Amino acid sequence: MGHRLTKIYTRTGDEGTTGLGDGSRINKASLRVSALGDVDELNSVIGVLLCEELPVPVRELLTGVQHDLFDLGGETSIPGASLLKATQPARLEAAIDHYNADLAPLKEFILPAGTRAAALTHHARCVCRRAERALVALADEDKVSEASRIYLNRLSDLLFVLGRWLNKAGGNGDVLWQKGKHA
Repeated sequence: MGHRLTKIYTRTGDEGTTGLGDGSRINKASLRVSALGDVDELNSVIGVLLCEELPVPVRELLTGVQHDLFDLGGETSIPGASLLKATQPARLEAAIDHYNADLAPLKEFILPAGTRAAALTHHARCVCRRAERALVALADEDKVSEASRIYLNRLSDLLFVLGRWLNKAGGNGDVLWQKGKHA
């Protein structure tokens, strides 16, 4: 691979547009750029989570997710492109089943709290949901691959399960919501 970023500032975006992967230019306020930004933010939030001490299998899973999200960003930056495969959401489903098997069934809503790693995982889940909403909004206007929409939906489920699992692994249980606790 050659040098992709030889000059960091180009001034080409000074007028409020940005370049897409296919060479076209688009307004920075567009739904496509918004979806790209949300996917990028999600990847960054997962990067912060990876700064925590995590079990090796969780670290490897999340590192794989970061690569998938980069693929998703590439797909989103090229209108009509399809880079994610059906196997990628299926891999997330297998991980959900694996980590959920160790958890007690939920009877109450939980708060995004507990250990620092669990709280960061719940933060990533919230950003993932936003990225999913942005991608769905883009799909109303332009073609978006089915695999990308499914991937973000499954990823948010995985992050929810991982948040619970990390709390359990950290010696904490779920932090249960208590209706009207401070009413």
